[in-house]
Amino acid sequence: MTVTIYHNQRCSKSRETLALIRDRGIEPEVVLYLETPPDAATLDHLLTLMGKEPREVMRTKEAPYKELGLSDPGTTREALIEAMVNHPVLIERPIVVNGKKAAMGRPPEAILAIL
Repeated sequence: MTVTIYHNQRCSKSRETLALIRDRGIEPEVVLYLETPPDAATLDHLLTLMGKEPREVMRTKEAPYKELGLSDPGTTREALIEAMVNHPVLIERPIVVNGKKAAMGRPPEAILAIL
């Protein structure tokens, strides 16, 4: 089983989720997404796996969200994804992937369904 976590080590929920995975005897691939953000195709795939739209996994209180006018309902899905690629701080964390399943670790226990 290959498990990947899109992780921010400064985030307590992300650290808790990583610990939860490791407590299950799984050593995940850790992607520090602020340093190595997913490209648009990967982010689109993650959204599809989670059954979510971009705004559902965006940190709306971050400065780029307001500065880029991303609250405009006319902003396309592609533009929202591109904004997250260019400003990874907008991506809610953590995202955990296990094969063809993905989940947001908020709360951390939410990922248990895919492990």
